[in-house]
Amino acid sequence: MAIRKKSTKSPPVLSHEFILQNHADIVSCVGMFFVLGLMFEATAEASIVFITLQHSVTIPAAKEQATESRSLYNYGVKDLATIFFYMLVAIIIHATIQEYVLDKITRQMQFPKTKQSKFNESGQLSVFYLVSCIWGTLILISENYVSDTTVLWRAHPHNMMTFQMKLFYISQLAYWLHAFPELYFQKTKKQDVPRQLIYFGLHLFHIAGAYLLYLNHLGLVLLVLHYFVELLSHMCDLFYFSDEKYEKGFSLWTIVIVLGRLLILIVSVLTVGFHLAGSETQKPDIIAGNFNVLAAKIAVLSSSCTIQAFITWNLITVQLQRWREQSTFEAPCVKKKRTTTKGRSSRKGTENGVETSNRADSPRSKKEK
Repeated sequence: MAIRKKSTKSPPVLSHEFILQNHADIVSCVGMFFVLGLMFEATAEASIVFITLQHSVTIPAAKEQATESRSLYNYGVKDLATIFFYMLVAIIIHATIQEYVLDKITRQMQFPKTKQSKFNESGQLSVFYLVSCIWGTLILISENYVSDTTVLWRAHPHNMMTFQMKLFYISQLAYWLHAFPELYFQKTKKQDVPRQLIYFGLHLFHIAGAYLLYLNHLGLVLLVLHYFVELLSHMCDLFYFSDEKYEKGFSLWTIVIVLGRLLILIVSVLTVGFHLAGSETQKPDIIAGNFNVLAAKIAVLSSSCTIQAFITWNLITVQLQRWREQSTFEAPCVKKKRTTTKGRSSRKGTENGVETSNRADSPRSKKEK
């Protein structure tokens, strides 16, 4: 994600450079068409599919309890339209953060080109992880996840979601989908594209799996833990890019990050392996949203372990690479210090020899002789 240099000459309309420089404006115009569609009766129904959440089910109030009827949601084909609209919103927010925050910081810090792309990547992901952690934590508190942890495996009805839960998952899917066109918009280097595709694809795959398999409660807890650990990792990267003296602090945070990965694995194993295994129904029912079968359990556990192992391995390789760079940087510095000390000692020796010879040749010494 390199910084886009603003040239004085405007590029030709609909050219490659024109799209890269003005992609946020183009996407905002496309989004405005859906918003303006709400103003006309003929297009209002089609626009609502893109903007608001679909597939709602109204649950009537129970006669015994004095509670009002509430609306819950499940998923369907219309969610693709909603995800597409919020993907456009994510592209606009991404460009706004890049232009008004990250580009100004990189100009002030005067980063080399090798650090600019990594700084922009860590900055964008840090903002997303911070917002997602706060949002997910508020959902956990509002739905009594903190006070009653058994909600993870006894949530009823298990094939329904609240408004906040569905909006959270729609936003997550939209964000990770928008990351793919951003590789083109931000001029990502070819050698970084495979790593980014794997990173984005793994997140998209697991979030979509939790959404489609109705593992919303477990997925929300794991996402909050995962995003918190990732936030720490990228914050360490930002401090390291600003000043390399924070390398020791990054080494300490690496231990915390690895422990966070282990906590995510423990939560997923306990929830999927023990509590979901105790249910009575063991036959899959797609309509009812029951996927509590052995194959689904093995797939969920293996996928959770895979992504945590992959991210932990990348973290370890990055840390080892930085240690190597630091050791190779310190080695020539030590050699220079040794050569300078040797040069100073040799200079002092020659100066002392010259002084003694001058004293020997002085007239006073001759008279004494």
